[in-house]
Formats: sequence, structure tokens, C-alpha cells
Amino acid sequence: MSDMPARQEASSHGPPHPPAWTDDAAHAQAAPGALACRFDFSDGLAFDPLLARLMDQGPITRIRLPYGEREAWLVTSFDGVRQVTTDPRLSRAAIVGRDYPRLTPEPIVSAESVNVMDPPHSTRLRRAAARAFTHTSVEQMRPAIERVADRLLDEMSEDGPPADLARHLSARLPGHTICELLDVPAADREVLLDRTQQMLATSPQAKAAAVAAKQHLRDYFHALVTQRRTAPGDDLISHMAAPGPYGEEPLSDQEVTVLALTLILSGNDTATCQISNLAYTLLTRPGQWAHLLAHREDLPRTLDELLRYLPFRKGVGIPRRALEDVEIGRSLIRAGDYVHVSYLAANRDPAVFPHPHQIDPHRPAHPHMTFGWGTHHCLATPLALAELQTAISALLTRFPSLSLAVPAHEIRWDTATIRRFPLHLPVTW
Repeated sequence: MSDMPARQEASSHGPPHPPAWTDDAAHAQAAPGALACRFDFSDGLAFDPLLARLMDQGPITRIRLPYGEREAWLVTSFDGVRQVTTDPRLSRAAIVGRDYPRLTPEPIVSAESVNVMDPPHSTRLRRAAARAFTHTSVEQMRPAIERVADRLLDEMSEDGPPADLARHLSARLPGHTICELLDVPAADREVLLDRTQQMLATSPQAKAAAVAAKQHLRDYFHALVTQRRTAPGDDLISHMAAPGPYGEEPLSDQEVTVLALTLILSGNDTATCQISNLAYTLLTRPGQWAHLLAHREDLPRTLDELLRYLPFRKGVGIPRRALEDVEIGRSLIRAGDYVHVSYLAANRDPAVFPHPHQIDPHRPAHPHMTFGWGTHHCLATPLALAELQTAISALLTRFPSLSLAVPAHEIRWDTATIRRFPLHLPVTW
């Protein structure tokens, strides 16, 4: 789209990065010159200048995070992230039981989560959950997602302009959809979704609430799994607890609980942020909304490009730990080192995405990393895409004159969690 320019975000340049550790004594100490990274940048959807600085320094740098053992490597190039996420010598399972470097006072992921398992242990669980998120399965869900979106937008329309799109649609559609799939009773949903938010907070004062929230979710889903064992239904928990189509042994109660926890967290995270972020971006860039109204066939590739471009999270997620020495980007990673990756940086790698700070739906097709990569690629990606496509398509159809109800600079953004999204998105039509 020639009328869809995006401003180039400025990047700062830091001093050259220090060399990798070269001996055991140095390995036992904090790396000299490791850059302290809070990754708390929350200026709208501008690209984090600290992350841009790290990218400028090279494909891999040494950083220090706010919590845990703090010191880690950070890989920012597309090829480097792809190597880390597919190399069996770099293990998620090896962080279990360790105070690994992170952005939140309490680890978001549970020790038993599928997100901290390595193949082949994770393969069986991921296969069981993935059956619910095939393209065919999600297409069968799409009419139900559309009905939910229409009902939520009916309520927004009845409230009349101005209305808060974040409250009416973004905060409710993904959470409602995943709760429907898991058949969580309606009376329990608000509490569960609140608990997932508490686990994403970054302040030191949030630790106790995050610990309690994680335990609440674990206990709740364990009880629900136990109930579905005796009275199964046509829901995702019941299906995951059943034998596989080829006679595989059923998952244990703990394994199904782990998957349910993973899905409630992921199902209430990416899509929730991105519905608001997509709407905000389309409404604040001249010509984009009008172009999609006139060319609805461009919606899928426009959304794909926006998903590559939008920084919907801060910093980093779950690290890996080196099981043996590994070379990445000409840096030697010693056995025992922690390695973080930045999918946000990989999505802006100019070697893969020319002019990466511009939104160009017509750029040559290339997979991006918004939903992860490798063995921990998001299980529910097809569902998230269906939710996003449904939400934006419904807004285009039902509110063609949609616009922000306040100046863009008056919108308040989340600053308390690892996510980036507008807390409220006032719109009118």
C-alpha cells in the first residue's frame, strides 16, 4: 500500500559489546559490561530503543535482567533466533528448578508446563493439544467466534459512541473463546482471566499475587480435569484427556492440567493485546482503514504484516540453558549459560525483512516469529489468527466510519506487565 508509510523508529547506539567469557573464573562472575535491561519501554507501539541498540551491536549480546540469576545472552537476529529455538543443545527443560533470568518477580511459566519441556517429552502433550487447533478444527470454530464477536459488538453499538473497544471486544473475545473451548463455567471466567493478568506483572510488589494466581489456576484446572474424567463432554479438556486417535495412552491428570494452564494463558494474551493494537494502528495511519474498506481481499496479508511489525510484548520470554558449549553468531555460549531470544527483534531483521520498520503488506512472503518458532511455536496460532481476522473484519463491516474518539497521545498504555497494548481504546463512528 503506497499510502501506508510507517515512521522509522530511531535506534540508539551503545559502546561495543564486551567479548564472551573465556575461562571458568570469569564464567562464575557477572559478565563485565553486561547491559542492564529492564525492557520497560511503553511508549505506544514505538519500537523499544534499547532493543534497537542491542540489534545494532550485533546478533548476540550479554544482558542483565531485573530478576533471577540475571545474566544471560540475548539473540536478536532472525537466523540466530531460529538456531536457538531449534538446537537441542539449548534446553528449556534445563531451567526448571533454577532462578533463571527474567522480567517478572515470579516466573510466569509453571515448572511442569509444556513450555519448559524438551522433545521428545513435550511431543506427546503438544500433539494432544494440537488436535484442537488444526486448520480444519479452527475453521469449524469460526462461525462460533463470529457469533461471539457480533454479540460483543452489538453491546458496543447499544452503548453508543464513544465506546471503549478494548473493554467491549479485545478483552473479551479471546478469553471468552478459550473458556468456551475448555468449557469453563461462565461464573468462573472473570476470576480466571484476572488471575492470568496477575501473572504477567513486572513490579517486585506483584510477586505474592502472581504466586497465588498461579496456584489458583493450577488447583482450579486440576479439579476441572478430575471432574471431566468422570463426566466427559464435548470440550477441549475432555478431548485431551481421552485416548488419541491411534490408541495412544491418555494423558495424565497433571498433563491435561498443564495444557489447560498453557492454553488459558496464551489464549488470553496475544490475541487480547493484538486486537487493540491492530485497531489502533489501522486507525492512526492515514489511508489504511479506507484501503481495507475498499479492498477487503487485502485483509489477510495486511494483518500478517501488522503482526510482524507490532511489538505486542516487552523484551524477552522464557530462556533456554546451554547443555554444552554452542557457538551462536561467532560468540561462544558456555555450557550452563542462559540464552534468551527476541522474536520482536527477529521480526525487524533487515536481512530478512527489507525496510523492516515500514508496514508493507506487499513485501515478499516470509514467515515471521510473532507466534514463536521451533518446538515451542504457539499451539493455538490458528485460533489466534481466526480471532484477529474475525475481529477486524467485523469492525470493518459494522463500523466503516470507525475512528479514535480521542487524540492518539491521550491513550494510556499498559506499563505494569510484560505486554504492550492500550488500556482503553475510545472509538466513535
